[in-house]
Amino acid sequence: MELKRVVVTGLGALTPIGNNIEEYWDGLINGKSGAAPITHFDASKFKTQFACEIKNFNINDFMHRKEARKLDRFSQYAMVASDEAIADSKLDLERVNKARVGVIWGAGIGGIETFHNEVRDFTKGDGTPRFNPFFIPKMIADIAPGHISIKNGFMGPNFTTVSACASSANAMIDALNYIRLGHCDVIITGGSEAAVIQSGVGGFNALHALSTNNENAASASKPFDANRDGFVLGEGAGALVLEEYEHAKARGAKIYAEVIGGGLSSDAYHMTAPHPEGIGVVAVMENCLKNAGITPEEVELINTHGTSTPLGDVAELKAIGKVFGDHAKNININSTKSMTGHLLGAAGAIEAIASILSLEHGIVPPTINHTTPDENIDPELNLTLNKAQKRKAKIAMSNTFGFGGHNACVLLKKLDE
Repeated sequence: MELKRVVVTGLGALTPIGNNIEEYWDGLINGKSGAAPITHFDASKFKTQFACEIKNFNINDFMHRKEARKLDRFSQYAMVASDEAIADSKLDLERVNKARVGVIWGAGIGGIETFHNEVRDFTKGDGTPRFNPFFIPKMIADIAPGHISIKNGFMGPNFTTVSACASSANAMIDALNYIRLGHCDVIITGGSEAAVIQSGVGGFNALHALSTNNENAASASKPFDANRDGFVLGEGAGALVLEEYEHAKARGAKIYAEVIGGGLSSDAYHMTAPHPEGIGVVAVMENCLKNAGITPEEVELINTHGTSTPLGDVAELKAIGKVFGDHAKNININSTKSMTGHLLGAAGAIEAIASILSLEHGIVPPTINHTTPDENIDPELNLTLNKAQKRKAKIAMSNTFGFGGHNACVLLKKLDE
């Protein structure tokens, strides 16, 4: 059967460097750091005392206080970003066939703040099991797309993908395939995460995964730099409206880009560490190129997973070298996590959005905070260091990997004008 073409017609973002698409893009191209001391709780006794939090945000500006209390922050973020994306797409919610509109969302952890608070409050008591009736509905990872569909009446496929930090990239690939196969006309996809709480920071500290550079928080996320010491935890959401090409054309929708391929693989190596030679990463990029039907030489931009961990950054760049060969030196490679921190399950969505905006505007956001080259990284690679670079590109790749060895890769194409 002939596969349908899939395009992006709406974008929404709630990030540590901007609370909507316009602010997010402005933060990206200006090299804005979202890292600052933690305000959600007293972190003075934690090894890591900073994170990339959402700023100047009040959920009551977007929904009634009574409704907000029923939602964990990860669901609140999902609602805000998806509302922006749907409005941006200019979908006519009165006329669209809602049975053919789905919501596929990604979350690596889900309602961890709700779980943390409910268990903490229970243990303070006399052992009598007293829990909020919204405890379970607020906590479960699948509830965010449920709320998006309930609000808008979307009756197509509705579920959450959970693959740690690859979750929202997995969601995008599932959405791509549902539309390609003709099961849906439109799918709202993306991801959200809100893990900047005591158990989130403490848990990642116990893994020695987070940067502990408390004295230099704003520059602590430094992918590819020799002095990187771990990732910076972020929070927020990214949302995309994916739509069948002819459906979008028929209603005169603005098309940001075409989603031309998605690839998946597993490292099958270690619970948290990447394979040192990036074998799974090689596989996922090759799978994505094959799925899109393009050659390595056609890729011009790569937004890497690039978390700022000592092992992960080197393994990914080695893998890029193996897949792209000499052409790797012609590619603008960057890591927007240097600015946003690591949004865990939402990372794939906001980074795909960054790639789409790069194609649209002809500008590649920088990898900020780089001062010291790593001798293990090929110095001829263009890592788009410290300043945005102008480049009119047609095809961009976005990589996202997760604990458990989950790898996801998405290819995006700017349509001919």
